[in-house]
Amino acid sequence: MEKLKTIVEAALVDLGDIVAEDQKTKAAKIIEAAVIKGMLEAQHRAVDACNRVGAADRDMAHKIATEIRQKNDALIVNLSAMY
Repeated sequence: MEKLKTIVEAALVDLGDIVAEDQKTKAAKIIEAAVIKGMLEAQHRAVDACNRVGAADRDMAHKIATEIRQKNDALIVNLSAMY
């Protein structure tokens, strides 16, 4: 979570004067949402890859996919509380 906050803050610094001071909170939320969308897409791909394994490995793949989803849910809850 601290890493995402650091990413958002760095993006705001990179934007410099493009974003007015009174719009920085809104911009931070937009950047955060974009980072989360990218992260979710990557996690969906990982879960899909787990689900494409053969029958012998399906139980392990299911456990990994479930773990990814649970951690993803917890991350979203925590990130939503950040700003």
